[in-house]
Amino acid sequence: MTWIQELLTQDSIAHAILVLAIVGATGLGLGSITVRGISLGVGGILFSGLLFGHLGLSIHEGVLEFIREFGLILFVYSIGLQVGPGFFQSLRRQGLSLNLLAASVVVLGVGAAVIIAHVAHLEMPVVVGLLSGATTNTPSLGAAQQALKDIQGLPAETTRLPSLGYAIAYPFGILGVIMTMVLMRFMFRINVSKEAEEFEEFQEANAPQLDTINVEVKNPNLDGLTLAQLPGVGDEIGVVVSRLLRAGRQNVPQPSTIIRLGDVLHAVGGKDRLKQLQLIVGSESALDVSAIPSSIIFKRIIVTRKAALGKTIDELGLRARYGVTITRIARSNIEFTPTRRIRLLFADVLFVVGEEGSVQAAARELGDSVKELNHPHVVSVFVGIFLGVVIGSWPVFFPGMPAPVRLGLAGGPLLVAIFLSRIRQVGGLVWYMPVSASFMLRELGIAMFLACVGLRGGDQFVETLLHGGGMTWMAWAAIITFVPIMLVSLIGRLVCKLDFVTLTGLLSGSMTDPPALAFANTMIGSDAPSISYATVYPLVMILRVLSTQLLVILLMA
Repeated sequence: MTWIQELLTQDSIAHAILVLAIVGATGLGLGSITVRGISLGVGGILFSGLLFGHLGLSIHEGVLEFIREFGLILFVYSIGLQVGPGFFQSLRRQGLSLNLLAASVVVLGVGAAVIIAHVAHLEMPVVVGLLSGATTNTPSLGAAQQALKDIQGLPAETTRLPSLGYAIAYPFGILGVIMTMVLMRFMFRINVSKEAEEFEEFQEANAPQLDTINVEVKNPNLDGLTLAQLPGVGDEIGVVVSRLLRAGRQNVPQPSTIIRLGDVLHAVGGKDRLKQLQLIVGSESALDVSAIPSSIIFKRIIVTRKAALGKTIDELGLRARYGVTITRIARSNIEFTPTRRIRLLFADVLFVVGEEGSVQAAARELGDSVKELNHPHVVSVFVGIFLGVVIGSWPVFFPGMPAPVRLGLAGGPLLVAIFLSRIRQVGGLVWYMPVSASFMLRELGIAMFLACVGLRGGDQFVETLLHGGGMTWMAWAAIITFVPIMLVSLIGRLVCKLDFVTLTGLLSGSMTDPPALAFANTMIGSDAPSISYATVYPLVMILRVLSTQLLVILLMA
């Protein structure tokens, strides 16, 4: 049985993998334990790593550092791809005010950390670790550790301090946000069910939704005009006529189709546009043209064929070649009417109406392959990571600063992933990741990172906590967590008049805290807080990555 002892004690690739597997499995088991609806989740891996590190289980320093940094890159890159589309959309709505509030949480937290460093005479590596743990932001810890590595002559013990501070601050970082939500609820006597209902009504009323209408042609001035000449109809206007009923027979109208009095048009578009069409054309018909049996079918077609990617609706020419009409396009959970110049992206969903044979022919041309949709584009992942590492390593010099600022291995891949998720494709490279693949990559990355952080600091954690001022550190970290979010909560509720649903998502996102978001969703009874969470998450992530790095550069370099 000596081979088992060698496997557990000797530095080797097998030993490193075995240690990671032990720490990951036990950590996830610990994180799944729920107490009053609260659990550590993937954060349990950090404490599992600390435990095994304290017991003497370790990995070769070089291997550990590689696994830690690569895990961090996988984590932030997959997050960037996931939240990128929602980030740009949210900025066009109420994103500005919410992001200002979330940025205020970051600035107040950094300010509190700096004040605590001077008042308590704490070393800056400890402070940045406390700041990262108090805000449950793992990438900011990685950025701080990387910035410390760039400083020449620092002892190895100093570079371990951020991990210790992070581990000590992390528990209250999770609990502090949840406690603030509960406190706000009781302070303002909030009826959660009522506010959740009002929030849903507001979202439905303000969401840019498409509708349909059946309108009978009664305006004699329109008799004899082609569909393309019909006022209120057209791709650029945002109204598409997908079906025409004449003498009891349906057909898919083309731009050259002649309109006659008594025709019933089935149109798709925004409610206001459809109302204008009705006023021009005639009156709404009691007939639902789409419900009348005919050879015309409706089909959702997924764009997966590379030959169709990047082409405009005009370039595809589906209407001219197949006689089918694209009534709407769904992209990133947003539906809109197509225009001739809109370019198709991978995973776009086209709503197509036409004769069955023609629709099927169009589907073959566009791909419509669920299998392809679920296939991760691995080449694009590596290209994205390559660009992220290059951008993250690019030094940016600011006047008066002793050292250049870098986005680092956390900020670079995150920023690049957000941008790539926006453009979605360049030539044959497609930056789309199935939800299951994204989740797997994200969880694997954060598990690798937290396991290495815990193992690296485990040999000092207990000693620091019991005899090295760890309890005092925990108290300072609680201040960094609680004071900023409580102040912003009061401003958000009293000054900005935010509803409780939006406020809970804002607080969770400003602390990049998934357990807090899960608690908010449970308390609200829906996933509605996720909207404001996703709105502020990308900006907060970038600010937190840069802030810890700047603290190290400005106050230590």
